[in-house]
Amino acid sequence: MTGTNRNKCLSAFFSILSLLLIAVMITKVCGQPNVETNRDVNAVPRKVMTFYYPWYGTPRGPGGAGKTVHWGRIDEVNKNIEASTHYPALGAFDSHDPNVIDQHCRWAKRAGIDTLIVSWWGHGDFSDRAMPKILDGCQRYGLTATIYYETIPRPQNPQSAADDITKVLEKYGKHPAFLKVSGKPVVFIYGRTLQEMGLSDWRKAIEIINTNYKGGFVAIGDQFSEDAARTFDGVHTYNTAGSLRNLSPETTRKWAAEKYPSWVKLADGAGKICAITVIPGYDDTKIRKPGLSVGRYDGELYRVQWEEAIKADPHWILVTSFNEWHEGSEIEPSTEYKEQYIDLTAKYAKRFKAKDRIVRPAQK
Repeated sequence: MTGTNRNKCLSAFFSILSLLLIAVMITKVCGQPNVETNRDVNAVPRKVMTFYYPWYGTPRGPGGAGKTVHWGRIDEVNKNIEASTHYPALGAFDSHDPNVIDQHCRWAKRAGIDTLIVSWWGHGDFSDRAMPKILDGCQRYGLTATIYYETIPRPQNPQSAADDITKVLEKYGKHPAFLKVSGKPVVFIYGRTLQEMGLSDWRKAIEIINTNYKGGFVAIGDQFSEDAARTFDGVHTYNTAGSLRNLSPETTRKWAAEKYPSWVKLADGAGKICAITVIPGYDDTKIRKPGLSVGRYDGELYRVQWEEAIKADPHWILVTSFNEWHEGSEIEPSTEYKEQYIDLTAKYAKRFKAKDRIVRPAQK
């Protein structure tokens, strides 16, 4: 080889090496995505999910074990619970009771719900102790479950978040009923934790988790923004009640017709999973002053959101909530509404899952 040819080869080699080093640096700065952005996320199956609360205990139940947990004062005769907007058809129940979990799973199955997103507050917490029973119940009824990651343990940095979630995945991620996408366990990240630790730190935490947990995981963040779509594998929002304050069903439809497609477009542009949230109504005035109330309009508010969510064509539709009784957003049967919202959910869940999602390539 002549000197000239050798110099050309060396020059080409160092050019390639420089490009590889730049690629490595970009990966370190941006973080390694859990679901490859270039893969077709349109292959993610349609699902209907609901936020699920396992934090209730009664004196006679296995969770409360002699005391009331989360309900406050219970008046069975007058069907009134101090910290609950409505009165459950089951009465004040215990979230650790397998019979209660089974009934919830039966209702969820009938409603066309595929997954329970379980409010989770830390290892050893009341909610954590209910999780194995919920997963087993979901397995019995052909459902799946995952956690809604509500708060980061101190010192609330990337390492503490990563260690915490890795431990969750090691405990529950291989359970047959734990929600998975492409074989990877899914975790929903609540907006509170985005405030406890910024998105740049979340990118670091996700990178640590994917390094520590073999096979990696899928993170769905509670924020619709370009930065969040770059950070997480999917985006959602927990509660739209603030946006629906004082809106009629007609104006709610207009709001949803504008917002839902823009959220789907945002996620599709990043090649990420999109989840759209619908609520039956909302009323937290029993636990907060002055509080916030969004009327149900005999189910019409729920109907128009579902119809616009289906038109927007997301991957998943989320229902807030199955049983957040404090905030009056539940679809679980109550003395006030009977099984109205189970039946409405079943109707629209069937319509949503009746056809495949439109294929939309990610933007370059």
